[in-house]
Amino acid sequence: MRPREAAVIALPNGFTLANLFFGIFGIVAASRGDFDAAARFIVFGGFADALDGRIARATKTGSRFGEELDSLVDAISFGTAPALIMYFAVFQSTRWEWIFCFFFTACAVMRLARFNVMQAGRKTTHFQGLPSPAAGGVLATYYWFSQTSLYTETIVADLPWHQMLRFLMLGLGMLMISNVQYAKFPVVNFRSLQGILGFLLILGTLFGIIFLPKQFFFPAGMAYVLYGIGRTVFLGLLDRLPGRDASGEDDDEDPESAPPRRRRRRRRSNRNPSGPDTGREDKPA
Repeated sequence: MRPREAAVIALPNGFTLANLFFGIFGIVAASRGDFDAAARFIVFGGFADALDGRIARATKTGSRFGEELDSLVDAISFGTAPALIMYFAVFQSTRWEWIFCFFFTACAVMRLARFNVMQAGRKTTHFQGLPSPAAGGVLATYYWFSQTSLYTETIVADLPWHQMLRFLMLGLGMLMISNVQYAKFPVVNFRSLQGILGFLLILGTLFGIIFLPKQFFFPAGMAYVLYGIGRTVFLGLLDRLPGRDASGEDDDEDPESAPPRRRRRRRRSNRNPSGPDTGREDKPA
């Protein structure tokens, strides 16, 4: 293997390990009381996580090893690290509230394991369950949001956040292992209303990330969390929820396991249209 080819193959895994570096650094910063830097490192890890898969697909260097490495790193950077940031920032003064950190981390690990079994490598339009980077990003950027005027100078600061954060961690954990569906990267084009709205959404996201990161990430993350719940409930009431497609259950359907009516239609379509109908295809074996 040429050195250039080896470098291209190693590039996606390099971004994955960069994600791990930021996750560990976030834990270290939180243990030192620097929660601002801890949140920043989790956000950096999210960007690295978003790039590794895209680079692997662009360079056609994806592998089973890369998938497993990505999941193991995500469990640390978006499961353990955000939970420990919340522990050091909020729950350290009590003896038992660390259990919420365990619950969140356990759900993140189970969510990633389920993703590897059910969705990894499949082309889907949505995630089944809240993605762990989104859940971890919401937790990690809460401290950022709590230091802004949007929090301190409004009625938001009067809410019982210490109690609410317990339920937030429980809710995010349960959403990660739920069947609630969350949209993937929005479609961008100028030929349809959906594509135009996707472009505007990305443009607004970039503006918030660049100019108002501390005010943007936590509210935007919560909006994404609530959007998935509302969308799933709405489509469920309309009986239009594409749940089976998300898990890939219908991708490799065996014709022999299809309903009898469907099998008969398939068999009739294979008959010779120019000859008499012998009925051989419909006879039991």
